[in-house]
Amino acid sequence: MKDLTTAKNNLGAHTICLCKGGECLTDDKRGIAPMVGFISRGLDLNGYSVADRMVGKAVALLFVKCGISAVYAKTLSLSGKAVLEKFGIPVEYGALVEKVINRDGTDICPMEKTLKDCSDPEEAYVLIKNKLAELTAKNQ
Repeated sequence: MKDLTTAKNNLGAHTICLCKGGECLTDDKRGIAPMVGFISRGLDLNGYSVADRMVGKAVALLFVKCGISAVYAKTLSLSGKAVLEKFGIPVEYGALVEKVINRDGTDICPMEKTLKDCSDPEEAYVLIKNKLAELTAKNQ
């Protein structure tokens, strides 16, 4: 759990910090973008521990896909907790919430909605990439 402690200690102003054997990767983008970015760059994250500001079902499934070994979430949703527990990933958290809300505070996060009926990490990654492309096109 030394890597998880290091990740927690280095989260600071970042939105996510991944650590393994003294190496730390951080990102400051919001939402699910950091993990999608790490995956799309082909980084081998197997065995890394993660500290993240918000962990819902979507990012939890990406953690499973990548072989993350332990997770700390400042805020963890019930569905995110269920995914991590199902796949045997130890999780610590500051606050447990019913669901992840969108940035406007008006509805459930679009990624969480997209993965409502999904429990497969590989399928989740495809659905997330498609939803991100859809949202990007909509906002341009």
